[in-house]
Amino acid sequence: MIKHFLNLEWKSFFRSASFGKSLGIKIFMGFMALYFIVMFLAMGVGLFPILKKLFPDQDPLNIVNNYLFYWLLADLLFRFFFQKLPVMQVKPLLTLPISRNTIVNYVLGKSAFSFFNFLPLFAIIPFGITLIVKDYPLASVLGWMFGLILTTIIINFLNFIIESLSSETELSFLPIIIFTGGLFALDYFNIISFTELIGSAYTGIYNQPYFIVTLLAILGFCYSINFQLLHKKLFLDSGLKTEIKEVNTANLDWTKSFGDVAPFMQLDLRLIWRNKRTKSSVWMLAIGLLYGLFFYPNPVYQGMVFFYIFIGIFSTGIFLINFGQFVPAWDSGYYKLLMSQNIKYEQYLKSKFTLMAVSVVALFLLGIPYVYFGWKILFAHFAAAIYNVGVNTHVILWGGSYNRKKINLDQKAAFNYQGTGAVQWLIGIPLLLIPMGLFALLNWSLSFEIACLVLIVMGVLGIIFHQKIMQFITGKYLESKYQMIDAFDQEN
Repeated sequence: MIKHFLNLEWKSFFRSASFGKSLGIKIFMGFMALYFIVMFLAMGVGLFPILKKLFPDQDPLNIVNNYLFYWLLADLLFRFFFQKLPVMQVKPLLTLPISRNTIVNYVLGKSAFSFFNFLPLFAIIPFGITLIVKDYPLASVLGWMFGLILTTIIINFLNFIIESLSSETELSFLPIIIFTGGLFALDYFNIISFTELIGSAYTGIYNQPYFIVTLLAILGFCYSINFQLLHKKLFLDSGLKTEIKEVNTANLDWTKSFGDVAPFMQLDLRLIWRNKRTKSSVWMLAIGLLYGLFFYPNPVYQGMVFFYIFIGIFSTGIFLINFGQFVPAWDSGYYKLLMSQNIKYEQYLKSKFTLMAVSVVALFLLGIPYVYFGWKILFAHFAAAIYNVGVNTHVILWGGSYNRKKINLDQKAAFNYQGTGAVQWLIGIPLLLIPMGLFALLNWSLSFEIACLVLIVMGVLGIIFHQKIMQFITGKYLESKYQMIDAFDQEN
């Protein structure tokens, strides 16, 4: 049965409509994985001699044990934000004579072979071999290494437990931040010395390898909790029951002033406010608006005038970037129905453009107090806002014509990469890197004012030729209309 599951996933990978685009991002992630492997391998090989040189009077193994607490916290945080439980389409299997226990065990077993579990081995194994070469007891070193491997798998399952329990909250990352931050604070202020506790525990495993039984018991406990959490959700009707709550209506009559695109804008605003995933676009507005406060008060950045345009584009265009990069995937759940209606595609896209352009103007106006840090900053923000409206809105809509990944609006918003493909990574080049590079070049070769004026002129030209550009973009969407319908019907 396991072999059959693997065969199904292999076919799903190669037959997906997004295979070509997913392959590009997988190659990029492969290079990143290779980079981290080399870094961990170098750390594992060089850790012992480096520690021996820096602390000649201490045992490198004891030093490593004393810092394991920070590795546990960092690993748990990193996994929470980047590691997701491996999934497979199980509903068709539930109609077949296949035990639910088999399906759950397969999914959990598959997670044990995650790259996140293999990566620490490239540091643990070389360091352990070095200890053996340095005449440390073989049995003790092997027991210590096996204990760290078990700890890695325990963190793997602990991460899924935390993610499952916190996924229903709006700000699902707060529990893990509070948990890890609280442990770090207790240790930092010497209230509870977790570094000594964890260090003593692994030193005990090194001295008495049979203490590994404790880690095996913890691993079994975490596995059983994960098994129960997944088993409860493994029913055909698990996604049919909806939460009953009072509907809060909002007065959206103000959108009628935008003419024929008003109905589409109302649908977008309701979609944004009623779904977990899209609500992140609203919360990100505050982050974008206050983004400059991380840089402008710092004297280090006051002389980096070319950096102003990056902050300006990001601050005034945070909604444009966060919401626009997934157009039209936000509507992927009912895209086929939408395309079967007697509507003009240009109106559909124009509503997206209008919503993003209005957000840019509103964020610029709210960011006017940045003039406190200097008129140049306000001028740069103004140039960035015009550029966002005239250029970046069109760029991001054009990039949307290549979207082929469906988005589940009910999933948690924070650090959710479901629906993200190569388009979302590559679109950052024309959105941010090109205007930053152009601004830096003009600022260096001519002047700050001319650099801003060039971006303003480009934005104004984009606004003047808006209709022509939108006709071109609409044509791109119409060309890929049926490819999108087919792709959105699949679970990527």
